[in-house]
Amino acid sequence: MSTTRSTLRARSALAALVAGVLTVGAVAVASASEPQVRTARCEVTFTTNSWPGGFVTEARFSTAEALSGWTLSFLLPDGARVSNAWSADVAQSGQSVTVRNAAWNGQLSAGATVSFGYQGTTTGSAVEPPEVYLDGARCVGLTGPTTPPTPTVSPTPTPVVDPTPSPTPSPTPSPTPSPTPSATPSPTPSPTPSPTPSPTPSPTPSPTPRPDPGGCSGAFCDGFEAQTGTSPAAPWSVVHPDCSGTGTASIDSSVARSGSRSLRINGAVGYCNHVFVQADGAVTGSGATYLRFWVRHTTALPTSHVTFLAMKDANDNGKDLRMGGQNGALQWNRASDDATLPEQSPNGVALSKPLPTNQWSCVEALVDPAGRLTTWLDGSEVTGLVADGTPTHDVDSQWLNKAWSPRLVDLKLGWESYGDGADTLWYDDVVVSSSRTGC
Repeated sequence: MSTTRSTLRARSALAALVAGVLTVGAVAVASASEPQVRTARCEVTFTTNSWPGGFVTEARFSTAEALSGWTLSFLLPDGARVSNAWSADVAQSGQSVTVRNAAWNGQLSAGATVSFGYQGTTTGSAVEPPEVYLDGARCVGLTGPTTPPTPTVSPTPTPVVDPTPSPTPSPTPSPTPSPTPSATPSPTPSPTPSPTPSPTPSPTPSPTPRPDPGGCSGAFCDGFEAQTGTSPAAPWSVVHPDCSGTGTASIDSSVARSGSRSLRINGAVGYCNHVFVQADGAVTGSGATYLRFWVRHTTALPTSHVTFLAMKDANDNGKDLRMGGQNGALQWNRASDDATLPEQSPNGVALSKPLPTNQWSCVEALVDPAGRLTTWLDGSEVTGLVADGTPTHDVDSQWLNKAWSPRLVDLKLGWESYGDGADTLWYDDVVVSSSRTGC
C-alpha cells in the first residue's frame, strides 16, 4: 500500500482510475479470504445390519481421482462405538470416526472402489453417516463439482498498479483471465471420464464373475441338480445332532447359484432348533481335505456364536470341527475344547471377515492331518482363519493349546445357534477334493 500511495502522489491525474482498480482488487482479496467448504468427487456406500445392542457395517468407497493414501471421516450417532474393523484402520473419538487405508489398499486409480467394514455396539439404532469427508473435503459424489483450487482465487492485481509504464493494461488483464480459466476447466474435464468406470463395476463383481465348478473328477461334487423333490435325498440326509426344533432344510428351486436348485436352511434361534444336512461319502478321512461351497444368506452374522458347517473329527473323540461366526465375523470352533480361530479379541476378530449378505460367496477351506487349516473367502485367504503351526498374535493361541491332527469323516451343512441368531441360508456347488478347486 505504501508503493500505491507514492504512485498516486506522483500521478494525480490517474487518481480516480487507480482508486477504481484498488477497489476491484480489494473485492477480489476479500472474496478469496472467505472460508469455503472443500469438496471432493467421491462417494461411500454403507450397508448396515443391526440387532439389539450391536451392528456391523460394510462400506464401499469410490473415488473419481487417483489417490496415494486416503483418510475418511464421519460421525456416528451418540451411543455407537466401533469395536473392530477390517481392510482399514479405524479410530473413534466421541462420535467422530476416522478411517485410514490399510497398507495394501492406499494406492487407488481414478474410478477405483475399495471395501472396508467395521463392527460395534450401540445403545440406539444404527444409523449410517449422512456425510463423509475425504482428507477433509466433503464427498459430493463421483460427478459433483469440486471446490476451485485456492491459488486461482488470489490474483495479483495490486502490485501491478505500481509500475509507471503500464497503469492501464496491467489491472485490466490480470483480474479477468485468472478467475476464468480456473473456474471453467477444473470441474469440466474431471467429471466426464470418472463417473463412467466407477459406478458400473462395483455392484457386479461379487455375484457374477466366479466360474462354475467345472470338472470334479475324483471328488465329491454336487450342485443339487439331481434332487427331484423338496426334501433332501441321497447323497444328502437331514440330521439333528443332540436335539431338534423348528429349524428346517429343503431343496429350493427358486434360488440357485448355478443350475436351478440349491439347499435351503431355515435357521432358528436357540440351541435345540439346529438342523443340518449330511453328505454321505463326501469326506473319506484320509489325507488333506479341500472343501469348496457357495453360500448365500439373509442376515449378518450375530455377536453370539453360530455354526453353518460341521465336520466330525475321528481323531478328536468324534467331536465336530465347526465353521460359523461370532462377533459379526467368520470363525472356526473346535467343539472338543471350544477353541476359536481367530481369538475373539477385537484385534483377532478384525483379522477375520464378515460373510456378505444377499449375495453368493465362495468359501474354501483346507484341513490336513498335520493340523494345518487355511480358509479363503471369494478367492482371498483370510488371515484370521489360518492355523499354520506358527503362533500368530490374536489368532491361534487357543488353537495351539493342544496337539491337533484331524481326521475328518463327514460333512454337514446347516445352522446351529448358541444364543441369539436366526438366518436363512442357501448352499450350492459343493466340492470336496484332495486338491484346491477354486472359485
